[in-house]
Amino acid sequence: MSETEHLIERKEELFTCDLCNKTFSKKKNFRAHLKIHTNVRNHFCDVCDKAFTNKKNLKAHLLIHSDVKSHVCDVCNKRFARKSVLIEHLRNHTGEKPFFCNICSKGFGQPSNLRTHLLTHSKEKPHICEKCGKGFSQKSALKYHLLTHKKEKQFTCETCNKSFLDNLDLKQHLLVHRGEKPFICEICGKGFTTKGILKTHSLTHMGEKPHICDTCNKAFAQKFQLMSHLLTHTGEKSHVCDICSRAFARKSELKVHLLTHTGEKPHVCDICNKAFVQRGSLMRHLLIHTGEKNHVCDICSRAFTQKFELKLHMFTHTGEKPHVCDICSKTFLQKIDLTRHLLTHTREKPFSCEICNKGFSQRGKLKLHLYTHTEEKPFVCEICNKGFSEKRKLKSHSFTHTGNKPYVCEICNKAYADKYKLKLHLFTHTEKKSYVCDICSKEFARKYDLSRHLLIHTVEKPHVCEICSTAFVQKGNLRRHLLTHTGEKPHVCEICNRGFSQSSYLKNHLISHTKENPHVCDICNKGFVNKANLKEHMGIHLKEKPHVCGVCNKAYGLLQSLKAHLRTHSVVKPYVCEICDLGFSRLPQLRMHSFIHTGEKPNVCEICNRGFAEKRTLWDHMGTHSKEKLHVCEICSKAYSCLKSLKRHLLFHSKEHSHVCEICNRQFSQLCNLKRHLLTHTNEKPYVCEICCSAFSRKSHLNRHSSTHMKEQPFVCDLCHKRFSHKEGLRKHLKNHRKQEISYV
Repeated sequence: MSETEHLIERKEELFTCDLCNKTFSKKKNFRAHLKIHTNVRNHFCDVCDKAFTNKKNLKAHLLIHSDVKSHVCDVCNKRFARKSVLIEHLRNHTGEKPFFCNICSKGFGQPSNLRTHLLTHSKEKPHICEKCGKGFSQKSALKYHLLTHKKEKQFTCETCNKSFLDNLDLKQHLLVHRGEKPFICEICGKGFTTKGILKTHSLTHMGEKPHICDTCNKAFAQKFQLMSHLLTHTGEKSHVCDICSRAFARKSELKVHLLTHTGEKPHVCDICNKAFVQRGSLMRHLLIHTGEKNHVCDICSRAFTQKFELKLHMFTHTGEKPHVCDICSKTFLQKIDLTRHLLTHTREKPFSCEICNKGFSQRGKLKLHLYTHTEEKPFVCEICNKGFSEKRKLKSHSFTHTGNKPYVCEICNKAYADKYKLKLHLFTHTEKKSYVCDICSKEFARKYDLSRHLLIHTVEKPHVCEICSTAFVQKGNLRRHLLTHTGEKPHVCEICNRGFSQSSYLKNHLISHTKENPHVCDICNKGFVNKANLKEHMGIHLKEKPHVCGVCNKAYGLLQSLKAHLRTHSVVKPYVCEICDLGFSRLPQLRMHSFIHTGEKPNVCEICNRGFAEKRTLWDHMGTHSKEKLHVCEICSKAYSCLKSLKRHLLFHSKEHSHVCEICNRQFSQLCNLKRHLLTHTNEKPYVCEICCSAFSRKSHLNRHSSTHMKEQPFVCDLCHKRFSHKEGLRKHLKNHRKQEISYV
């Protein structure tokens, strides 16, 4: 018989397993194989009582207990008890993968890995857990899974006392403490603690995403990412918090959530001691200290510390906002922004303050709110040690030291140190005011401004002064009010050392040193210190008054002036003085009125230090120093320094006397004249001299009388240099000079 015929005959004598169709050339190997299916294990290890199907496997196992490791790797000097294990190990260095999958042609270094891989194609999971019925493709995976039911973690780390189910997990964990990362990426040189993590990382370079969602066709690099993603379609949240009953799709999310109840933050930064709930958050935080920014934009070369930041930045170039609100069609860059926005429609506020029960739509806003109770300001300026509750406010404050204002308005080129202030400024350019007050019909560009305005109508004043019990709508107003009690003036002029209670007062004062008039009239090129003065000046040029009152036909040059005038016709006077119950149609009127009770005169003339309750009165007074009289009467050409005086004068020409005394029917052109007249009927003299107790009906009469005690004579005649204590005496004296001049003629 030839050799070829002998081989054919031998092939016909192959032994085939009826259970798994595996073939064997030798009968003894076939019999040994059958023991795998019957699970008959007659060969026991004397050391650990482990059972094996044949003597050969037992012999190989005994080498594990033996300290003899005679087979050494020439590359890494690692020692092995068996030669076959060394051969398999060498393939890690050479990269040789001789065992290929017949279905997908994927290569493997060991036949056992190939067998495991084949189960992924068949989706066969023969190893079933008896407790929960979960199936596994490998016996080792089932063995590891059974440890989760025991909930015993026998392997403990001696460094941090963390426990693990398996010894292999502990070995991998120890690499974290040693800082050892033996598995290096050949493309970017990044190190990893396990081979599995390196394998996952390598997919980011290849861009390979083999795991695809059947519902939305989204691809993922790892299977566990796909499994997590599938929960978003099913909406299944099987992991429930025992404390607050909040449900989560993944166990890891529940684990992280539980730390919010305990307040535990196990991951601490070695540089600044800041603690974090998750290790990933700590790793991202460390990039702040290193300043490492590996993710660079291809368009503008801007660098970012994290990949997701770069991804979001790219939308600024494309203008794409993929997340759309189904209710109002507003678009957002991030899904989290859309989620927050949806709460504005539902008005849901799931985060409540435990101290005052105030609700918030976001956890971050609640966190900031808590600082108002604790008065904690964790963000401190390194230059002036001023504390802030928000990092954003500290960043904006730092620009006050550098003078840098990086946020510039594209319309008017006005610069701001804070991005939020620029956002507020942009509302001044838009004419759209979609938020309207239901009570007084006042319009606002922002919802926040409307909500603040509504507090005026509700008369709700939650911020109360502890000294005088005066209540305020806003906390900022209370803060400014407290300065009136302390007398503190923290804003000091560097030129003349004059102090001011508010930064805006200092800003206006500085212009007096520079003599700068930044607000210029487009018609006559006259400059003004502030915008309000320019606005008043424009009334001279703009004789056109297109805005007419529908009630009394009074015309105004500005729409804002007409709106203010309409409130005088309204019966509703929502702003009521708490002391005398007098009602006002506008809040500024109430504020000015309150100065009558307090005697406060916050508006001070910089030339003569005279104080005024109203800013407008101060502006009128400033005209007396300049001696410039821009407001001219068209009838008699008489000039006045302020518009108010001109208006009073015009009433004499019109001969309009709308204010009538109810007692004697005498008519007056102005309300103030009627009020003074009424004192003649009541004989009321509220103004009393502190020296001689003489009483007067008018304050001007008291002032004139007071000068007689002081013997002060500030008014001097330019002709004969005679001095007078009051202006009226000088005026009468000048008439005598005029009579003398006429008699000489």
